[in-house]
Amino acid sequence: MKKIIFIISIFLIIGCQSSNNRVLRVSSDIETDLSGRWNDTDSALVSENMINDLLNRDVLSRFKKNGMKPVLIVGSIRNNSSEHINVNTFVKDIERELINSGKVKIVASSTERLELREEKEDQKINSSLVTTKKIAQETGADLMLIGNIFTITDQLNSTRVVYYQVDLELIDLESNEKIWIGTKKHKKVIELGGTKW
Repeated sequence: MKKIIFIISIFLIIGCQSSNNRVLRVSSDIETDLSGRWNDTDSALVSENMINDLLNRDVLSRFKKNGMKPVLIVGSIRNNSSEHINVNTFVKDIERELINSGKVKIVASSTERLELREEKEDQKINSSLVTTKKIAQETGADLMLIGNIFTITDQLNSTRVVYYQVDLELIDLESNEKIWIGTKKHKKVIELGGTKW
């Protein structure tokens, strides 16, 4: 009996040991989708697609003043999905697409502005007069981009389908008029593997 318990214990110990992990560094532009959840590829593709749609419409032309580009601020993008989504990376992808287009100017978010204002206050005390940045010289935004991320999940046996919908709205800050609404939808089909021991 002791021999059988010893043999079972050995098998349990061997079976529970984790294999040596291997780390492989790859380029950040290589698509990787291990879990089927929202990831960096989804963030980049959706932001690029939606901002291209926005910029290819004529909604921004009325905000050009004396040849100056319209000024945008990216407001809150809310994660109303069933997944943990790092919305900050999605916001940065959106800002990057807008800035790189060369068609608009982007101003700092409300959180970033607070940090910048603290820095200006500190400069008033600690920086030379020549290098101190003036207060009340901020560029006001003409437009605010806000949005939501939603998911619907369906599953049968070992197949799961996740439907993503991202809605973005561009709003005139002076009139509160919504001048553009963009929607991007996509699905992922995930084949779930069996239980591994």
